[in-house]
Order: sequence, then structure tokens, then C-alpha cells
Amino acid sequence: MKNILIANSKGGCGKTTLATNLAGYFASQGSKVALTDLDRQQSSTQWIRRRPAVMPSIYSYNNHNKQHIPKPEWIITDSPAGFRDEKLANAVKEADCVIVPIQPSAFDIVATSDFLDVLQREKAVRKQKTFVALVGMRVNARANATASLSDFMEYTGLPILTYLRNAQIYATAAELGVSIFDLRPSFVAQDVEQWVPLLEWIKEATTET
Repeated sequence: MKNILIANSKGGCGKTTLATNLAGYFASQGSKVALTDLDRQQSSTQWIRRRPAVMPSIYSYNNHNKQHIPKPEWIITDSPAGFRDEKLANAVKEADCVIVPIQPSAFDIVATSDFLDVLQREKAVRKQKTFVALVGMRVNARANATASLSDFMEYTGLPILTYLRNAQIYATAAELGVSIFDLRPSFVAQDVEQWVPLLEWIKEATTET
């Protein structure tokens, strides 16, 4: 069983977008997938409820139902804003890898810098039992803010997995309860291509643990 934690103390940075689309990808590959939603807003849980029955199953995973669903091969954890202290430490300890989404704004960069300082003090990260990497979210290649985001991500010294473009397809998929991997390939080819390095890194990171 592999556990991927999506985390950043900054709200609205794209955690749920990453979590639901990762869950959709692994489900589309025939794996048993569970999605843990730690956020009060329960956006990931609501996404599962909207998910059409004809799509590959994704289970909502929490302390109350763990005994009643098939043992998952992949657990994707969608964390809340302000995620720190004991809750963060416990989640990091259980995770094989942590993916930190960042949007190209000064507010996001400052908040993420503080969060990464906290994250890198976690024992599991320091001892390289849990791997950490970054993903740029809602990126417009022509915007000046994108250059600042790229500079910051390079400065951290952490792996930069990919930059996902600011595309309406993610909002559309969320409304339908699907991932981009559930949609017609020709319709999402550009976006799926951006996910390739992220998916490859996850497979390598979870194999090493």
C-alpha cells in the first residue's frame, strides 16, 4: 500500500486538484484507490460523491470505514490549509512521498516557503524516509509571476516535478466528479503530457520506500 500526501499550509493552492486527479489516474490503471480528505470543506469527498458509477471506483477513506472497503493499493491524502504540528507530523510519517502544490503569486510563495521550512524539520523527511517534491499549479507561461515561481522552486533545492497550466478542463472535471484521465484522450492530451514527469516521480519514490 502506497501513501501520497498532498500538502501545503496555504489554502487554495491546488491540493484538491492534485489529489482527485492522482486518484483518478491510479483508478484508471486498474488499481484500488482510496482518497482521504482531511479538509473541513470536504471537497475531495464531495468529488467522490459526484463521481459517475460507470467510472473506475475510488473509495472515500477515513477512520470510520477502513474496515468496510477493499484494502487500497494507493492512498491519496488531501490535507487542509494550516496543516501543521502533530497532524502534519503524523501524516508525513505515514506517507511515502509528499507533493507540495504552489501557485504563482507572492502570497503563495511566502506561505509555501514557511511551510517547507516546517516540513523539512519533520523526522521522516530529514531521514529521507518520506520524499518531498514541488508542483507548479495554474501556471500561465507568459505571466511574469511564473518566472518568480520558477526561481523560488529552484531555490528550494527540491525536485520540481512539473508545471500544470491554468486550464478550464480541471474545473470542468471537478464539477463532473471525474479526473482528466477519465476524459477523451484527444481532449486532454496537452494536460496529460504535463502529468507524465509527476507520475514517473511518484512511481520511483514509492518504489524506494
